[in-house]
Amino acid sequence: METIINFWNQTGFSMIADNGKMLVMVVIALVLMYLAIAKKFEPLLLLPIAFGMLLTNLPGANMYHEELFAGGHINWVALSEQGGLLDYLYLGVKLGIYPCLIFIGVGAGTDFEPLLANPKTLLLGAAAQLGIFIVFIISRLLGFTGQEAGSIGIIGGADGPTAIYTAIRLAPHLLGPIAVAAYSYMALVPVIQPPIMRLLTTEKERKIVMKPLRKVTKAEKICFPFVVTISVALLVPSAAPLIGCLMLGNLLHECGVTQRLDKTVQNELMNIVTVFLGVCVGATATANTFLSWNTLKIMSMGIFAFGCGSAGGVLLAKFMNLFLKDKINPLIGSAGVSAVPMAARVSQREGQKADPGNFLLMHAMGPNVAGVIGSAIAAGVMLALFGA
Repeated sequence: METIINFWNQTGFSMIADNGKMLVMVVIALVLMYLAIAKKFEPLLLLPIAFGMLLTNLPGANMYHEELFAGGHINWVALSEQGGLLDYLYLGVKLGIYPCLIFIGVGAGTDFEPLLANPKTLLLGAAAQLGIFIVFIISRLLGFTGQEAGSIGIIGGADGPTAIYTAIRLAPHLLGPIAVAAYSYMALVPVIQPPIMRLLTTEKERKIVMKPLRKVTKAEKICFPFVVTISVALLVPSAAPLIGCLMLGNLLHECGVTQRLDKTVQNELMNIVTVFLGVCVGATATANTFLSWNTLKIMSMGIFAFGCGSAGGVLLAKFMNLFLKDKINPLIGSAGVSAVPMAARVSQREGQKADPGNFLLMHAMGPNVAGVIGSAIAAGVMLALFGA
């Protein structure tokens, strides 16, 4: 009988009564998995994140111990003695390895030709980062520290890996809510952006037809990663890891002599790291951290930041049209957020609603890929200002 009692005391069932909050987190994890599978909301990352959330909140599993990473430091001695599986995998997140590896794959899968063909769209990508800085200021007014506010603001860039990279450097205790917000709003791009786009533009503006893009030479495509890496690293050294990895991936794709590496980083490497990153990020969403007023604030400010970013790109396009002979369709300005290529597809869809013969996709890809660079630079600015 004593053996049976001891066994029962070691089961998760015996711990349920003392872990009510954990059960709430389990339900939240199951809801997120439903959204990933049934509704296809960013399933490649939302599903691993939700499953990591499930694992870390199962009573008695002891797979992740947030106290080992308290205060932004790693307790190596305790980690070696009592670390669980997710504790060891989390080192790739904590040390900033996984987000950078993800960026290599993103770079290999990104075509910067539309940006090179129409460099003006770089300004639209920059304007779409407006939400980051607006929400940073609001977060400070709400009582968040500079590090926390900087991490929350990056959600407005709609770039999951960048949001994660910034959070682990500045506010690791907020990583779970920030990651869930970032990827949730990326998945909701087709829902969030269209009302903002229609509100800020007239039907005449939405019908603007843009000239075909010029042909970009192979030499331009090969030189671009070097120019961007050197320029950004000198301007904002804190952004060098993200931008460097992004441009490395793009160079592997464009140079034409590393097809095997290009294929590997786009597929095998990207897939493996995505699983590890998602599960580990989900593991940080423990009950004590996630079930708080701060989480609600982060989710609310995240969607506001995203809306402001979308609006910023549209408004700058309208302003530029006051001086340009060849007008820009303002709809492509909303694609300046980093949700590639979803935001560009939304611009295309809204443009065709106004004029079925108008094709904006390739034009929208210019600010869309510029937004990837812009969000990484914005993250570098936050890291430079508030990093340890």
